[in-house]
Amino acid sequence: MEFVLIKQGQYQKLQIAEKVFPVVKQFKTGARGSYITVDGTTLGSDYARPLRIKCTEADIVAVEQDAYDRQLAALSVNQDIVAKGETGFTPEQDEKRMDEIEERFEILNEMTGALKSGDIRAMIVTGPPGVGKSYGVQQTLEEQSIFEDVASKRRKFEVVKGAMTALGLYAKLYEYSDSGSVLVFDDCDSVLMDDLALNILKAALDSGKKRKIFWNADSAKLRAEGIPNSFEFKGSACFITNIKFENVKSKRMQDHLEALMSRCHYLDLTLDTMRDKYLRIKQIARTGKLFQGYNFDKEGEQEVLDFMYENRNQLREMSLRMVLKIADLKKISKKWKSLAESTCMRRV
Repeated sequence: MEFVLIKQGQYQKLQIAEKVFPVVKQFKTGARGSYITVDGTTLGSDYARPLRIKCTEADIVAVEQDAYDRQLAALSVNQDIVAKGETGFTPEQDEKRMDEIEERFEILNEMTGALKSGDIRAMIVTGPPGVGKSYGVQQTLEEQSIFEDVASKRRKFEVVKGAMTALGLYAKLYEYSDSGSVLVFDDCDSVLMDDLALNILKAALDSGKKRKIFWNADSAKLRAEGIPNSFEFKGSACFITNIKFENVKSKRMQDHLEALMSRCHYLDLTLDTMRDKYLRIKQIARTGKLFQGYNFDKEGEQEVLDFMYENRNQLREMSLRMVLKIADLKKISKKWKSLAESTCMRRV
């Protein structure tokens, strides 16, 4: 296997400097610039996969394997620290990152409130599964619908989940087309795969003052439900997805997604690494809300968190859902770690 020292390069937002890597694919210049594909293990377990590092040919130096072995030895020392419940960063760095994550979710809540008031017409929210995207949006909308509840009126928002056809999308937008209404699409990524549905979604998410939506085909469903073939959408819409639009490779999809991003506010929660997801869990835990109802003491709560980080590469996912699954097991059995290994981890 060949090994290279990359003097300077970039992977996504991560700056690479003076690091040695095993070569997976040789240096190449493509449509998006020059890069070399390497094994990212030397950057830590969060990056232990083939990475395309952007760099110039002059930034690459061939080296012997012993240079790589020395880096792995240093990484192994760092992983001993990780096993004690740390992340390989200083506590101050972790606290700063948790504050940044908390601020990002506060922005999400504020933007959701602006959707309900009509000050913002459309928003796309992207982030990994199980970090609380949908919960925060729904909780904010429920809090702002309290007067509708008191007056026994129908709530002027709905969270739509799962697959949806273009016709179903059109009908649902009509149902919530009044001013002050909010329609939230949660995990409805199938809409992005349908050109007709995408065009309807683009019309709904447009930031223009007047959004006219058309269905230019005969439909028995629309006739039966009294839905016209065109209407003005005066409500607000939020599209929640696990897809990071900038990372989509399909040129056809890229054009559509760029059109969506240009029409509305696009909020990336920036939870891109295993560490970020784990710190999101810790950030919720420090508020006292994560383990409500479990009657764990602080030591018991930390035991669950430590178990998750120690086994982060074997867990099926690093998420709030997963931490609650493990907390359930701890609540019912002293052998909760064995149960978690059997039900929450991948077989290796």
